[in-house]
Amino acid sequence: MQLTKFAHSCLRVEHDGGVLVVDPGVFSDPTALDGADAVLITHEHPDHVDVAALTRQLDRWPFRIYGPASLAGALGDVAEALEPISPGQAFTAAGVAVRAYGGRHAVIHPDIPVVDNLGYLLNDVVYHPGDALVAPEDAPVDTLFAPIHAPWSKFSEVLDFIRAVAPRRAFALHDGLLNDNGLAVLNRQYAALSGTDYQRLEPGSRLDV
Repeated sequence: MQLTKFAHSCLRVEHDGGVLVVDPGVFSDPTALDGADAVLITHEHPDHVDVAALTRQLDRWPFRIYGPASLAGALGDVAEALEPISPGQAFTAAGVAVRAYGGRHAVIHPDIPVVDNLGYLLNDVVYHPGDALVAPEDAPVDTLFAPIHAPWSKFSEVLDFIRAVAPRRAFALHDGLLNDNGLAVLNRQYAALSGTDYQRLEPGSRLDV
């Protein structure tokens, strides 16, 4: 698989001629969707799903969207492209074997409703947890994309999550709300304390996995 990291939480995966895009949200470049054969959405928040961009792409060519059933309400007119996925489900999207984990978004605040969230393990190698710190318990993870900063997160909890997953390497995810100062501080701390090879990829960086 060849992976391209787009801004914030978006990944583009190319494998055996297929293109799979994960969480193309409003903070990421919509060109991530160019030529997509399938799209995985972890949850309905707009930083993870840009409905307008999906609509434009679906007007050009058909593809399937995979995500929680509750995502249908956010997708509006393109909800017919949704294939609902449940926690624990295994399926294939754009030629990539996928397993879904979790079920619920991390709590932001008691006054803010908790939505459904799925993490995705791709080809038993790459794990994208969305907005929850749920570690796969039935499979090792080689490459983890860890949500390093969010309104719902705490540094110590994210650090413990990375340690619990114990990947061979970890990369920063969900970093679109940070300025350069915040990125420098968090990258330094995660690199020093995570117990794995931690890095942050600049948007547009490509990686063989």
